[in-house]
Formats: sequence, C-alpha cells, structure tokens
Amino acid sequence: MTAPAAPAGTPDAPGTAAPDTDAPLVRFERRGPVAVLTLDRPAVRNAVDSALAAALGAALTELDRDPALRVGVLTGAGPVFCAGADLKALADGGVVHDPDHEEWGFAGIVHHPVRSPLIAAVEGAALGGGLEIALACDLVVAAEDARFGLPEVTRGLLAGAGGLIRLPRLVPVRAAMEAALTGEPVSAATARQWHLVNRLAPPGHALHAALELAERIAAHAPLSLQAGKRLVRAAAGGTPEDELWRINAELSARLLASRDAREGMAAFAERRPPVWHGC
Repeated sequence: MTAPAAPAGTPDAPGTAAPDTDAPLVRFERRGPVAVLTLDRPAVRNAVDSALAAALGAALTELDRDPALRVGVLTGAGPVFCAGADLKALADGGVVHDPDHEEWGFAGIVHHPVRSPLIAAVEGAALGGGLEIALACDLVVAAEDARFGLPEVTRGLLAGAGGLIRLPRLVPVRAAMEAALTGEPVSAATARQWHLVNRLAPPGHALHAALELAERIAAHAPLSLQAGKRLVRAAAGGTPEDELWRINAELSARLLASRDAREGMAAFAERRPPVWHGC
C-alpha cells in the first residue's frame, strides 16, 4: 500500500487496539550475524498501526546499517504471524504506515528497499496485510498449520499493499486469481505447492527452522548475498533484459574487485573456511 490511501491491510484484524505500553512494538534481537525482528502486539494478533509500522521500518533500517548483521528473520509474537491492518486504528482516522516515512509503505516494509536477505517465519495466520508483509520478504518458512490469504474482497476492499502485485509473480496466475477473487485462505501445504512457502516446519517451530536457514545464508559473503538478492528481485519484477544484463555486469565487476572475492578464492585454494569482511 502506498501511504495514506485506503485501508490496504486485512479486514480480519481485531476491532480493539492494544493498550499503550512502553514495550517495543518490534523486538530486535541479534543472534550472531542474524537479526530476529518480532512483531509484538499479540493482544491484537500483531495488527499493524502507524506505531508498529514505524518500529518495523526502523528495525529494517538498523538491519541494513549494522555491518555485523547479514540476514533478518521476521516473525510475530503469539500464535498469529500478523492479521494485517489494525482496523480500529483506521476507523479512528489513523494510518498503517510510518507518517515520517510514507515511502516505506504499509507496515514500514512493503516498499522498503532492504539490502539484506529477509526471511518470514510464519506461525498461525498471515492474512491480508499479514500475507503482504510475508510477500515483501525474500523467503518464507511456515508452520504446517499456518494459513495464508487475502480476504479483502470479502469486505469490499483491495489487497493494495502488494498482495495482488507480488502474489502473481510467485504463484501460478490462476492460483493468485482464485486467492484474490474468493478471499479464502489456503493451508501451508498448498502454499508450499504454489512455491509461496520455501520450507515447512512442525507447529511452533517456524522460527527455529527459519533461523537454521538464516544461519546457512549468513555463512556466505555479505556483498554476494546483497547482489544476488538485488538481481533476482529485478528479474522477478520484470526489469527489461538489457537492463538486467547491465545490472549483472555492474554487480559482477564490483564483487570481483572486492576484498571478499579475493578472500573467497584464497580460502578455496588453501582449503579453509573463508573469513568475510563485507567489503
């Protein structure tokens, strides 16, 4: 969703806002080179209001800013990943983006240009805006009993935070059309068949499985990870082929000239693990 327009989250969020507290709405935890970002409004199923959007946007900025961090894992506190927009906040005239960074879009993430790989760890439901948050991530690990859907059509709304743009790029077009027109959620197993989900985990273990995946990714060269993400996203987003080749050449030359490329080749020749420097 691009800023203050219409309610582009989910119609499924609760009708009452969580009480004000001093606790962070997005917890930020460093686990070696991996950052765990936890949406923390469980009383309202992690529904998104402007404060949570600002907190998530700031956390994503910190992820990219810290050179010791290479991968982010985004999850939700409690039994639900995210129920989407906080409809109570919207009904009261509020917004579901950061007013100081409207360019980041819904939840501070859907238009946020994050360089680091980002993995969604989904327990319970990811509906409406919750699914759109997961779609903004690069990889998705889900519990076997998780559900995914875009129920906006059942409330006369539009999944305007990227759901109807990103979903058809990831799943078969007719599957995306069915999701858009029926508003019915699908199981994690179906989402896996559609390639919307990368990996399944037993209920309650999505974060653990996502961390295992994140640690495998974080073992690689940071600049290579960022370059690979950028090129894949550009290709998936429909960038013209000539421009893709230009980006490919630019990134390849930059990496070849990097300290990490020299380290990677030396480590291979010396039969030892590489020590990455991020430069």
